[in-house]
Amino acid sequence: MDLGIKNKVALVCASSKGLGKACAMELARAGTNVYITARTEDVLEKTAEEIREKSGQVVRSIAADITTSEGREKILGVCPQPDILVNNAGGPPPGDFRGFSIEDWNRALNANMLTPIELIKATVDGMIERKFGRIVNITSAAVKAPIDILALSNGARSGLTGFVAGLSRETIKHNVTINGILPGLFETDTMKWRMREGAKMEGISEVDYTRQKVSNIPAGRPGVPEEFGKLCAFICSVHTSFISGQNFLIDGAAYPGTF
Repeated sequence: MDLGIKNKVALVCASSKGLGKACAMELARAGTNVYITARTEDVLEKTAEEIREKSGQVVRSIAADITTSEGREKILGVCPQPDILVNNAGGPPPGDFRGFSIEDWNRALNANMLTPIELIKATVDGMIERKFGRIVNITSAAVKAPIDILALSNGARSGLTGFVAGLSRETIKHNVTINGILPGLFETDTMKWRMREGAKMEGISEVDYTRQKVSNIPAGRPGVPEEFGKLCAFICSVHTSFISGQNFLIDGAAYPGTF
């Protein structure tokens, strides 16, 4: 399927590896000119080169911390008018909420709620003027089914989801859509980190903890980043102009509810 976004400009945050990288790869394969961001310059440029080789598209890397105003200013100085924005940032640490300080909450809210809102604010009006825009927020399956040890993530990402629910109804008439993708367990460094930390909290081996979590996935396996990237690219396509304010759960059918 032709996604109809050839030569559009895409800005993909936190995209040197994992799900962000997968989104950038599939958007490039769809013909967009991609800007990727992350804090570590050498890793980021290596990813940019890989995407260039596999897609044949223009890929530019911007080393900066998206969660800081200085980082956002640098990134938007290089890519001020993206047609596609994929918001992404590493999740906050797990733990018992009783142990979190106000600083912990502020960091989580800044990275996983306020930073995406700031990027949307900086780019959405340009999309409206051009009569095309696709904004995708990578959040978490915890938005749909909160995870007890991820209190910081549950709160911050749900706050972003609530904000988008209102804004997305205003922008769709201009062919600017805003949607979320809610990943379950995927084969990424983040999954390894979550398994390691969860095992520590429960006092069992990482292998046993991982086996336990994977056994709860009806698909019988974690997701593959490429699967996530392809969903993101489709949501960013011209074929989704009637879809906005939605949250796409991609978790191997782990969520047990009907709605």
